Amino acid sequence: MRDHDRRRMPLADLIDECLSGAECLFDPDLHEGPADTIELPAERDARETVAKEVCASCPVLDECQTYTACTAPKTGVWAATTPTERTSLHTMSDGSPLGGRAVA
Repeated sequence: MRDHDRRRMPLADLIDECLSGAECLFDPDLHEGPADTIELPAERDARETVAKEVCASCPVLDECQTYTACTAPKTGVWAATTPTERTSLHTMSDGSPLGGRAVA
């Protein structure tokens, strides 16, 4: 499916397409962080580095990038980006998520 077509999908369908076969499903804590403990900054940096490496080889990275551009998640590693990176990309853009990419 072309990126343009994905941007016109309902978000529920897009997340289904995004998560079907996603590498992050095998270890959600890697991408979201621990739910029941406080993570030290060095631990978070190391976890996020590994999560981004997993994303880079994920078979649904393109779908995840589209979903992330449409929803701008505030937590977790999505499409090989951290919340801080997504905020930075948004700030540098023309106001749309992920560095000025058009979102329908």
